[in-house]
Amino acid sequence: MITGAADDDPSGIATYSQAGAQFGFGMLWTLLFTYPLMMGIQIVSARIGRVTGQGLAANIRRYYPPSLLYFIVGLLLVANTINIAADVAAMGDAVHLVMGGPAHLYAIGFGLASVLLQVFIPYSRYVRLLKWLTLGLLAYVGTVFAVHVPWNAVFLHPGDVLGLPWSASHVTTIVAVFGTTISPYLFFWQASQEVEELRSDPAAHPLKCPPAQVKRNFARIKLDTCIGMAFSNLVAFFIMLTTAVTLHVHGVSDIQTSAQAAIALRPVAGQAAFLMFSLGIVGTGMLAIPVLAGSAAYAVSDALGWRSSLEDKPAMAPRFYTMIAISTLAGMGLIFTPIDPIKALYWSAVVNGVISVPIMTVMMLIVTRTDIMGSLAARPRLKLLGWLSTVVMACAVAAMLLM
Repeated sequence: MITGAADDDPSGIATYSQAGAQFGFGMLWTLLFTYPLMMGIQIVSARIGRVTGQGLAANIRRYYPPSLLYFIVGLLLVANTINIAADVAAMGDAVHLVMGGPAHLYAIGFGLASVLLQVFIPYSRYVRLLKWLTLGLLAYVGTVFAVHVPWNAVFLHPGDVLGLPWSASHVTTIVAVFGTTISPYLFFWQASQEVEELRSDPAAHPLKCPPAQVKRNFARIKLDTCIGMAFSNLVAFFIMLTTAVTLHVHGVSDIQTSAQAAIALRPVAGQAAFLMFSLGIVGTGMLAIPVLAGSAAYAVSDALGWRSSLEDKPAMAPRFYTMIAISTLAGMGLIFTPIDPIKALYWSAVVNGVISVPIMTVMMLIVTRTDIMGSLAARPRLKLLGWLSTVVMACAVAAMLLM
């Protein structure tokens, strides 16, 4: 649930808003199409963590060349830092829109609060806070009911929903939506959270050790992932739908940030939609920043063989917590440089889509290897869904590069 909700962070909101504002209903199909694909690949990442008792980067380090590992982790760090910058900037702008005051100061406060919460609150307590923060996404469900939606146009005109014919900008936006929805940082986070669950429960063990736990844990992973990814895509669908029936209809097509989407909503959808959209940015940002920084820290720590656990005290895993602080502070620092993190954000989503392909390929190779997964290697149905997700992402990236 946390993984899925973190997927709808302020930067994701900006991407979905841009897609809805620019193409209307022409991008809604992507969120229906990606649901089974992201569900399959997230189940793969969760199984890798639960079966092996190690994170994704640790498994890559053990079984694949170091050059591949450092390439993947390096790109992940770049994409996550840009995402963190965009998220803290969007949260500061959202509070500024509602209350006034210095947006940059708010952004600094949110970033520092996120670091302190991760460093000084144990995982078993912090995860409960993250679960409550997922409710912030309900703001975007409420926004749909504050505007008029022509449902007959949504469901009865497939040509409009598919957005045919596709232009080069259309294909690039599809890759950005795919990269935002099926994001590499979610793979690393999901696998590492299964490892955290193992560490927090003395009776739990990697599934290769006690087969009696297999059926119960695999059922839990499947149910949890299905619900979490459905929640994620439903909220993204509502964001795209809201901007399609308000901004697109009124000719507002150039949306670069989630805050811009909130501002544009106010005159065409009313104060209630504006407030819900703005406050949702803050809730989702406080949920997403720990996932972005945490996934980066897990990846680097696993790659270098460092101790890594949010359940540990800072003195027990100093390098892990230092990476969390560095990635968050680096993202905060970007908003004070000439680099525009918002303009870089759209392309970071495209980069996420591109680097997803080799990461997903390696994940599928891991989950099908009996020397790694033992008798719990993926069965045909999960292999089909995982490889289909990988091929679809690869085709989308190839189409973007060729157009």
